[in-house]
Amino acid sequence: MSSLQDRFTKEIAKKLQTDLEIKNPMAVPRLLKIVINMGVKDVLADKKNLEKANEILAQIAGQKPRVMKAKKSISTFKLREGDEIGLVTTLRGERMYDFYDKLVSIVFPRLRDFHGVRRTSFDGHGNYTLGFPESAVFPEIDPGKVDKIQGLEISIVTTADDNKKGMALLEALGMPFVK
Repeated sequence: MSSLQDRFTKEIAKKLQTDLEIKNPMAVPRLLKIVINMGVKDVLADKKNLEKANEILAQIAGQKPRVMKAKKSISTFKLREGDEIGLVTTLRGERMYDFYDKLVSIVFPRLRDFHGVRRTSFDGHGNYTLGFPESAVFPEIDPGKVDKIQGLEISIVTTADDNKKGMALLEALGMPFVK
């Protein structure tokens, strides 16, 4: 068990239960999964871009990403249905807690001019999504080896039914929200 996961089950869940006034301990919001998504630029021009992005996302997530294909054809983007356009990986369990811990304790402090994440990026059901304009902020990535700057999105999926409970969960787990 990772240290954050251990701390969640022993301390944070009990604190959340009292703070949110939840009677049933099984109703306390918890992390379900973290989905990391990367749309790859210029993949139609050069297939090597997808392979490089695949390596980067595999290093960040610690597991092999899945290639996503276009669902629709869009002629203005010269995109056909079935073209490989992005990568996605889903983290659960220990890997998810380790990644979340790394995100909060290592990645956010490394960002320049970082004052916290916005409170408005919830979806109404307690899930939180944030985007990074470049993947080089992660400690696994060597900025000298990256030739194309690639962004990524991270969706943190929780069992919370509303934004208030989702925000309480993420704050208890150490997410630095804007004051």
